[in-house]
Amino acid sequence: MKIGFIGLGAMGRGIAANLQSSGHDLVVNDLRREAAATYIENGATWADTPQELASQVELVFTSLPTPQDFEAVALGPNGLASGFREGSVWFDLTTNSVEMIRKVHAILAEKGVHLMDAPVSGGPKGAANGRLAIWIGGDRDVYDSHTEILATISDDARYIGDIGAGTIAKLTHNMASLAINAVVAEVLTMGVKAGVDPLTLWEAIRNGGAGRQRAFDNIGRRFLQGKLDTPSFQLRLAYKDAQLAMQLGREAGVPMRLCNLTTMEMTEALNRGWGDRDSQSFLQLQQERAGVPPFKLAEEDVARVYAQQAESGYNVR
Repeated sequence: MKIGFIGLGAMGRGIAANLQSSGHDLVVNDLRREAAATYIENGATWADTPQELASQVELVFTSLPTPQDFEAVALGPNGLASGFREGSVWFDLTTNSVEMIRKVHAILAEKGVHLMDAPVSGGPKGAANGRLAIWIGGDRDVYDSHTEILATISDDARYIGDIGAGTIAKLTHNMASLAINAVVAEVLTMGVKAGVDPLTLWEAIRNGGAGRQRAFDNIGRRFLQGKLDTPSFQLRLAYKDAQLAMQLGREAGVPMRLCNLTTMEMTEALNRGWGDRDSQSFLQLQQERAGVPPFKLAEEDVARVYAQQAESGYNVR
């Protein structure tokens, strides 16, 4: 199938590569043409604008940093909306705003174009190896007719509900993840300051009832190892996700005190100029307040814990 793909950044490049390696012909676009070089070498076609891309295909994927980028690609000068043909389908993989995705969905529906919100979870590694969760909102029949293509980029693509439902699921997941990491940082500093070795303490709590649910896994990959200056996911982008989740809470009339505190922590970290550090870097604020030095666990020790517990039935993505 001929597929358009816009956004060849940290997440998009792996997803686009999997589509191409599955035999699909790609038409690609990005702010930087050099980001598309590998795909073009492997047979992809370059489109100068989103409009030009949309005019050549019936199916488009986008993977963009922010709702503002999404809106510009959709509705801006030479945007997708001006190039789509009736019956075209667009899966947006961006972590978006519910308000924004519904707004653009309504505009495109008048043109006979099907927009699906399809945010992903699994990080750059999951994007590259196809081990992604994709939460999809929109027309159920459109989802059902594209399950084979979605299976080439994800091991868990699932329909969530009407347009916006996928985004709600993603914001719920990401806000929970950020808040959990903040709480774990707080209790870890308590335990370490009380006299327990950080590796021993972390191993112990991962084997408790909550730990066996994998809620503590992520914090070991960056925060506990002190790997915060070569980001897996930048703090400024995580902050955007938190802000979108808080906005959704306000719109739904749901108080979110702990999540608000987490967002305030992230704001303080951004004000220190940490926006391009890893998304877990704001957890260091708690260490400073507690007077606990930054954790520097050895990568091999953390890997050993993952390996041992994977053998015991853990499914580490």
